[in-house]
Amino acid sequence: MTELLRGKLLVGQSGGCTAVINSSLVGVVEEALSHKELQGVLGALHGVQGLLQGQIVDLGREARSTLKRLRRTPSAALGSCRYKLEEGDLEQLVQLFRRHDVRYFVYIGGNDSADTSHRLALAAADIGYDLRVFAVPKTIDNDLPFTDHCPGYGSIARFVAQSTQDAGLDTEAMKQYDPVKIIEVMGRNAGWVAAGSALAKKSEQDAPHLIYVPELPFDEQRFLEDVRRMHQAVGYVVVVVSETIRDGKGQRVGGESPYFVDSFGHGYYESPAAHLCKVVTRELGLRARFDKPGTIQRMSMALASPVDLDEAYLVGKMAVRYILEGRSDHMVTLLREPGPDYRCTTGSVPLAEIANVEKRLPAEFLSAEGNFVTPAFLEYATPLVGGAFLPYARLEKHRVTGSVTGL
Repeated sequence: MTELLRGKLLVGQSGGCTAVINSSLVGVVEEALSHKELQGVLGALHGVQGLLQGQIVDLGREARSTLKRLRRTPSAALGSCRYKLEEGDLEQLVQLFRRHDVRYFVYIGGNDSADTSHRLALAAADIGYDLRVFAVPKTIDNDLPFTDHCPGYGSIARFVAQSTQDAGLDTEAMKQYDPVKIIEVMGRNAGWVAAGSALAKKSEQDAPHLIYVPELPFDEQRFLEDVRRMHQAVGYVVVVVSETIRDGKGQRVGGESPYFVDSFGHGYYESPAAHLCKVVTRELGLRARFDKPGTIQRMSMALASPVDLDEAYLVGKMAVRYILEGRSDHMVTLLREPGPDYRCTTGSVPLAEIANVEKRLPAEFLSAEGNFVTPAFLEYATPLVGGAFLPYARLEKHRVTGSVTGL
């Protein structure tokens, strides 16, 4: 068995907040506090960016009742960041760890956080400081490789699916005035979130009717034909689009120039949904509106998946167990077991294979027409959202026969 290092464990959170990232934090903290051989459990405020400013708190002094409530509290309790480490930062962080006797570092985040963790592990090794590093997966984009899915995804999929049903009923009621609704959701370069909008659909009449993802080139003329056809068939149309859909030339729908670029090079762009509403109204003569839920979609606790909450806690706990076993420079993974009943166990994978790699929707999850998902996707994603959606109803609307005369 690998020798246990004497020292403290430090944990941080990074990237976009989710409904379940705090459940992972509590998993890390509670598991770490159960190991008396650890000499303390510390937290980094605002991830590595806060660490560089010396912002560290003692998580061992937090009340257990606070930790219990924190498991069902959205956003990042320690504060998050989107900061790309520079070369000088790496040595500064290692020296800070040495000064605070930190021998274990757990970082909760997505692709960029995996890159940060990997670089930090390499820097500590180069300097000769014995530091063990582990990443805990967190991303609503569901785009980390080697894990069946990512904590955060089940909850945003549940939110988007339920909200799409709600928007669908609103559009159905208002179809004589504005019969087309376009919903724009998150997802960076992968369409997992948009695909999740179909999970509450039970009939052809239910929303969504069309889904467009960045894995496939977006054809505006085909889109218009799809909308026209669905409007003729159903009487109203709800479309879900990923925020980063591109045309056949690789140009972003709605505008190619970002209005902001973060330190990792990720651009933020104007709304494709707003652009497509104008196109539908102009070309088809159908009044269109758009909804863009924004950050609430990624951290709504009211619609959080109970499966997601439990698995987020699990990967936090397992990160501590793995790191104390001697594993380092790895990320926890969720492994779906075969069989008719859904069950996941955990494993780990080297960060060198995770950092800056994106897992996109496979072809078998997308319809041949490129405008919806397949039953294979529904089978994959349904267990992740944690149960049935709200049981809505439609009136049968039995018509009254005969004429109405004046009084």
